[in-house]
Amino acid sequence: MAVIDRRAALLAGMALVAACTNTAHLGANRLVSRSEASSFVTVHGHRFERNGMPYRYVGANIWYGAWLGADTAYGDRARLGRELDRLKALGVRNLRILGSAELSPLKNSITPGFRDRTATYNEDLLKGLDWTLAEMAKRDMTGVIYLTNFWEWSGGMMTYLSWVNGGRFIDMNDPAHPWPEFADWNAAFYTNGQAQAMYRDYIRAVVTRTNSVTGVGYAADPTIMAWQLANEPRPAGGDKAAIPNLPNFYRWIDETARYIKTLDPNHLVSTGSEGLKGSIEREDVVLAAHRSPAIDYLTTHIWPNNWTWMDSGNLAGTYDAGAAKVADYLDTHIRLATTLGKPLVIEEFGYPRDGKTAYDPTITTVFKDRFYRQIYAAIEANANAGGPLAGSNFWAWNGEARTPHADHRFQRGDLGYMGDPPHEPQGWYGVFDSDTATQSVIRAHAAVMAGL
Repeated sequence: MAVIDRRAALLAGMALVAACTNTAHLGANRLVSRSEASSFVTVHGHRFERNGMPYRYVGANIWYGAWLGADTAYGDRARLGRELDRLKALGVRNLRILGSAELSPLKNSITPGFRDRTATYNEDLLKGLDWTLAEMAKRDMTGVIYLTNFWEWSGGMMTYLSWVNGGRFIDMNDPAHPWPEFADWNAAFYTNGQAQAMYRDYIRAVVTRTNSVTGVGYAADPTIMAWQLANEPRPAGGDKAAIPNLPNFYRWIDETARYIKTLDPNHLVSTGSEGLKGSIEREDVVLAAHRSPAIDYLTTHIWPNNWTWMDSGNLAGTYDAGAAKVADYLDTHIRLATTLGKPLVIEEFGYPRDGKTAYDPTITTVFKDRFYRQIYAAIEANANAGGPLAGSNFWAWNGEARTPHADHRFQRGDLGYMGDPPHEPQGWYGVFDSDTATQSVIRAHAAVMAGL
């Protein structure tokens, strides 16, 4: 047995302690130093921080990033680069992107999907997500990735249920199954063990993935700001189905968020909730859905047109009344976030162009721009006051895409992906690269946020 110098052993031990203190295991077989880990977005009280500084951002929704990033016939990496450059030039720092899509029998669902009912996932699309994150990293952007959808346009919960119940499903907007039947049917997802097991298998595959472009594990990549349980999860549609399902809904949120944290303790987790409108318009439901310590911040979505707060055929006559409801909705969610002591993000907000069926980029955006200015002014005021409102993602970026169809409807096989998803008129809410007035509003807000 060799004799070891006591001083050398002591120094070696101190070095080992220091190494253990200054590293954290982040998954994907990788150790990351604390100095590197500081580039992750974190939560301190009711604000975000990054690199030791408050992190507030102007963001956009660009659900189709992985499709453009795929090295396939449906991909277009050159266009993706151009779109990201345009967004960066506007001051956009955060993108909310779709990280799942279940190949679905549902009408108006996007194809291809990230997965079908088997455990063999679409590596082309996953590599498209890899490419998108790598390109975002080059531009110092962060991303929020949602992991399924309450709605039909990317397959979502209804598709998971159809895979385990013998193929039964309800199409959204089917006259034979009027609202709220679709949403009420989806509520079974929160108690269906088979469907949730398939969902968790996919979560595990994505969250523990290693990026094929950068070689960095997703769990070790500060380009990702947050994982999101779903796009707009609801306990059900109507009160009759939702109220008895609330305990199941809360349990699903808490347990899924905790599961993600076991795979990846470094990234934030959020629900993807609309807020009150996705919570049977009850404040106690919003609070309960976001109270879990595994949920790091609150989200809300604002859709005045969808909620009939204004009339797209009479914007001049109904804008002000709708704007008052928007202001109240914002104030309510700021109060709820303050109650919980967590940050708040307006991660979807949208408004139509000037006219009832105005989808073409040549149509003006006067009222849309007023709406964007209202949202942005509220964020700036709350941020200046030290409040929880930390950022936003407008819905959505259309960029250079144009529909080839006179009826502005998406058809399977279309490759000109827009922010308006396939179940909606193409051009309804999205911002085109030619929308200079709207872009000026975004750019001005980004300059204010950058100066805070």
